[in-house]
Amino acid sequence: MVCDSNEQRKFSKIYSRELKMKIFKFGGASIKDAAGVKNVITILQSEGIENTVVVISAMGKITNAFEAVIDAYYYKTDQLSEKLGFIEAFHKTIINDLFDKNDPIYKEIDILLGELSWFLARNTSQRYNYVYDQIICFGELLSTRIVSAYLTKIGIENNWFDVRNYIKTDSNYRDAKVDWALTQDIISKKLDASKLNITQGFIAANDTENTTTLGREGSDYTAGIFAYCLDAESVTIWKDVSGVLNADPRVFEETTLLEQISYEEAIEMAFYGASVIHPKTLQPLERNDIPLLVRSFINPKEMGTRVSKGVRLVPHIPCFIVKKDQILVSISALDFSFMVENNISYIFQKLHEYQLKVNVIQNSAISFSVCIDNKFKNFDAFHDALKKEFKIEVQQGVDLYTVRHFNENAVALIEAKGTSLLTQVNKETIQIVLETN
Repeated sequence: MVCDSNEQRKFSKIYSRELKMKIFKFGGASIKDAAGVKNVITILQSEGIENTVVVISAMGKITNAFEAVIDAYYYKTDQLSEKLGFIEAFHKTIINDLFDKNDPIYKEIDILLGELSWFLARNTSQRYNYVYDQIICFGELLSTRIVSAYLTKIGIENNWFDVRNYIKTDSNYRDAKVDWALTQDIISKKLDASKLNITQGFIAANDTENTTTLGREGSDYTAGIFAYCLDAESVTIWKDVSGVLNADPRVFEETTLLEQISYEEAIEMAFYGASVIHPKTLQPLERNDIPLLVRSFINPKEMGTRVSKGVRLVPHIPCFIVKKDQILVSISALDFSFMVENNISYIFQKLHEYQLKVNVIQNSAISFSVCIDNKFKNFDAFHDALKKEFKIEVQQGVDLYTVRHFNENAVALIEAKGTSLLTQVNKETIQIVLETN
């Protein structure tokens, strides 16, 4: 018996729901210009466009440009118009290369930029982190509108949606925590799994519908959230490198592709600061045994790196991770007494209070040293809070090198780059804080 067209469509819809979804994430480097947008579309066409969620970051370095807008809004109001003008010109240069002049995308972009101007003119809140999230989100809203519109223009049906209606968080602006139960309930009920879906990375919303963000570089995490909630087939992060390398090619001349690694190894590397994978991304994937693929948008035919469960896949070569512009702080008691539990507990309380990320810890009888990342620019306030009770020595602008599976040659290579200020060693990993030459 031959099914009629309605029955075929019904069967096709049921069948697509049974298929596991793929999650793709494209970062800013992949869509930095019109040619990049076209390349992303080519990849989607090659990989298959059904049963797919595509998570997209802001274009190029536009997140930095929005941070310049925030800085001008607070501290340099005479530059605000110029900073906003740069963002508008950047996006309109791209859409001029992709669309006809009468395309609806021009109006959509103007509406989004109008919403941003409305917020800047009417906001009364002095909370920096709140304001940051309400402004920074426009980068992802603009980029996804452009990509979705271009897909429509060339005849590829797609569903653009605002991720803030799907991923729900607390109100810890700039580093929000996901409400997993609510988020999973919304995604499982609202998302049309049979279509090509286009959405934003990095951003979410709280229970009052204010925008929150998941932490800088959080678009990878967004992909992990959707994968977990949909029990996806896989997550693919498309990068400008061939996969997970044993070192950053911008820092080291010779690098090696790690074709397969375990979740455990990838989490260790991400924890220590490997920039190719966001630290939070791997945890939801590991829980549902969802493979993570890291592939190149420049050479999409290459297989890249696979991160998965099973045999403990450990690289047999040293893996180098570099964190630049760190602060090394040595803290000791003013009366030359021991640094004991109550001192250290108080210091950690202040580190948490001022959102200072600790990357290395080392303590002796009379001093406690930490290498920290000052991403929220709160170090001066932290220093002021402690200096009345402790003696504090500070070295700014140091570099932290972490080597997984180190050997003598790897250590010698790092130590040749500068003066070692602190070294921490365990069985698998060595960390060296350097003052570079």
